[in-house]
Amino acid sequence: MSAQHYSSSLIACFMALGFLMVVDPSFTFAGRVGQYPADDFTLPESVNLCGESMPLEKRHVWEMLDREFTFFVWDRAQVLLWLKRAGRYFPYIERKLAEAHMPEDLKYLAVAESSLLSYVRSSQGALGTWQLISRTARLNGIRKDHVMDERRSFEKSTEAALNYLKKLRGEFGNWVLAMAAYNCGEVRLGKEIEEQRITDYYRLNLPRETERFIFRIAAIKIIIENPERYGYSLSQEHVYKPIECDSKPVELEVPLHMTDVAAALDTDFKVIKELNPQIFGYYLPKGRYRLRVPSGQGFRVPYVLKQLTFVALQGIETDPKRRYVVQGGDTLNAISQRTGVSVNALRRVNGIQGSLITVGQTLALNP
Repeated sequence: MSAQHYSSSLIACFMALGFLMVVDPSFTFAGRVGQYPADDFTLPESVNLCGESMPLEKRHVWEMLDREFTFFVWDRAQVLLWLKRAGRYFPYIERKLAEAHMPEDLKYLAVAESSLLSYVRSSQGALGTWQLISRTARLNGIRKDHVMDERRSFEKSTEAALNYLKKLRGEFGNWVLAMAAYNCGEVRLGKEIEEQRITDYYRLNLPRETERFIFRIAAIKIIIENPERYGYSLSQEHVYKPIECDSKPVELEVPLHMTDVAAALDTDFKVIKELNPQIFGYYLPKGRYRLRVPSGQGFRVPYVLKQLTFVALQGIETDPKRRYVVQGGDTLNAISQRTGVSVNALRRVNGIQGSLITVGQTLALNP
């Protein structure tokens, strides 16, 4: 065979292989990818969300749900991670929903919002497992300042989100509209209901994201409630377990370095930091809040914090280089220029919000 003829034959083989892979993207040298053909999964004949039946007999409703379901059911890695994380987070959410007499299906909203991740931030500034915006968070009991953002606390954000959803249910009359308002805001949803004179979610013209939101939640429910039906097999030993820790109420007079607290509790900075993702920087801030520590160490927290606070206060009182007493006419900028300590550092170590300081106040300087 001539070199030219051999080259032509090789090119023809590659072209045929390329055509086959275009026609059937699942084709590989080893055969088909995966166990299930792409047309194997169909929607259930009926779907109930928060006790309300979805009108799947309406073609546009069925197609909207089918779209979200198809996207998710074939996102194999993502769904497996949902199933694993659900073992860690669902028990707490389910307990809080039961205590509040709210539908258990609301737990799927957290999956739709963040895939059960506490650090996710949207382009609009929503943060945490429940993707709360700043204003909504503060109105529902969340602390958010320069030293702490409790939207990143799974427990606090869950309580705030459920409180907000309950308010929305009272305002709009059903859970589907409450979840829609959670997505686009109660003002926007209220305006659309008023303008369109319709209170049926499935008939309302809403922002595209909000129109998809309820169907995403429903699709997540369908898959997570029957994972084996859709080809997901996960042994219990691979499911993430709830994080075991102690949660203690604390009230600090002065900021305390997290490394000192960790050492006194026989653990590492990383452990305390990851148990309390809502706290910024290296210091436990002033104020009242709950602190999570390794399981079995909770009883030691009051004593440890008392001792470290005593040492910190002694250091402030005995070392002039580490304290500054506010004088008449002082501002944080002026104190910063005089002491060489940045305004942000002054705020952080003294738990100052904004720029308010008072005459006679003792400020720590980088304790």
